[in-house]
Amino acid sequence: MVDFKDQIKLLGDRVAKLRDKVSTEEATKTALIMPFIKELGYDIFNPSEVIPEFVADIGVKQGEKIDYAILKDNEPILLIECKAAGNDLNIKNESQLFRYFNAAKAKFAILTNGIDYRFFTDLVEKNKMDEKPFFSFDITQIKDNQIDELKKFHKSYFDFDNIVNTASELKYTNELKQLINSEIANPTPEFVKHFARQIYQGQIHPKMLEKFTGLVKKSFQQQLNDIVTDRLQTALNKETAEQQKIKEAEIEETKNDSKVVTTQEELDAFYIIRAILCSKVKLDRIAHRDAQSYFAILFDDNNRKTICRLYLTDKRKQIGIFDTDKKEVKFELETIESIYVYADKLLAIAEFYGKA
Repeated sequence: MVDFKDQIKLLGDRVAKLRDKVSTEEATKTALIMPFIKELGYDIFNPSEVIPEFVADIGVKQGEKIDYAILKDNEPILLIECKAAGNDLNIKNESQLFRYFNAAKAKFAILTNGIDYRFFTDLVEKNKMDEKPFFSFDITQIKDNQIDELKKFHKSYFDFDNIVNTASELKYTNELKQLINSEIANPTPEFVKHFARQIYQGQIHPKMLEKFTGLVKKSFQQQLNDIVTDRLQTALNKETAEQQKIKEAEIEETKNDSKVVTTQEELDAFYIIRAILCSKVKLDRIAHRDAQSYFAILFDDNNRKTICRLYLTDKRKQIGIFDTDKKEVKFELETIESIYVYADKLLAIAEFYGKA
């Protein structure tokens, strides 16, 4: 079963492919935004959950409509205002969204063009929608931590208090990150002076400020590069250590080869698995290796790409099939022909290795 994170990433891939083919607001709603609402767990065809063209009668402004209202217990909990794909999202032009938010019980609003999503609430002044979003993302480039935050708006997990408690932190964290990025790219005089005063005792006149501006910018860029390099080196060392363990295991396995006897039943099982996989994978990419305790089927003859292991004895027969997380799940076999029952699982892991 595909989880929420995978569903959102699949939707992001779909939006990336369609974005240039969608030009109107209505097409954007149908092709990009309605699928997004659906992935949040809401039935887009059930008016007790999602109401399109939600009428907002407020004071003298009668008949104004919000593109979508998501309901819970017959009350709106989330308002969505849509723009055509590619259009800029300017909250200052969304007066109807401001007005209805102020009067409605819904405390969250989304402004979107199907690609960029901006979430608003009332952190600055109660019952008045903020001008700045507390959470935003580009769905075609959405990060894992952003998906974790988005999941809080899913029908199954929606908890008003939980979202409110994290909204403030999200808002200020995002603004701080933007500020930090801006200062690193183009340090302001105040930012430069903060550091310069801690290492330079003289007067920071314009010429010295100019000098330190370049030094601060260069220092930050070098420090960030060093952090990235250190992390890459750590990952590389870990990968090297894992490869060394595999190599040692292969050496140990080679030492024990004299004790290994490949049976005809194991070879017959190998040919059955090859027959299953040949519809999706070239036969020369499927190999086998025998060990004392199991008979392994490998992709590209690589121990790190094990498709399955066979445990065939006179008393018991099992097949251990690996998933994309390299976890082995064992299944009982009445005969080796029973391997055909697990054809879909074998094809799935082989195709995964083929794309890696």
